[in-house]
Amino acid sequence: MIRAPQLTDQAPYAYAAVASDVRRLVFTAGACPLDESGATVAVGDVAGQAEQVMANLRTALAAAGATLSDVVKTTVYVASHDRADLVTAWDVVRGHFADHDAPSTLLGVAVLGYPDQLVEVEAVAALR
Repeated sequence: MIRAPQLTDQAPYAYAAVASDVRRLVFTAGACPLDESGATVAVGDVAGQAEQVMANLRTALAAAGATLSDVVKTTVYVASHDRADLVTAWDVVRGHFADHDAPSTLLGVAVLGYPDQLVEVEAVAALR
């Protein structure tokens, strides 16, 4: 993880990541707040949806032989114009990554693909 001293240290993530000795890259689709039957969970609840998204992301990564600690980049989408909703989703996502502060982009968007969907997270992982 790269933390450029010329950039603020107040960002809760690294500004870049270098993946060396990589034997395989894993690119996930956006993890969505869907249960096993395909229903959107926690309708209207950004934090609840973010929890389901992270559970689904862990499952997708595991199927590819990866974990959250292998992730080198994420993009977090929140269907909201309210910055507080973005922060709520971000806090859940960061909580799952703990000290592994991979570079990330957080975006507020107009709408996501499933009915009542508020949160989506995609990731790139590097397997050594």
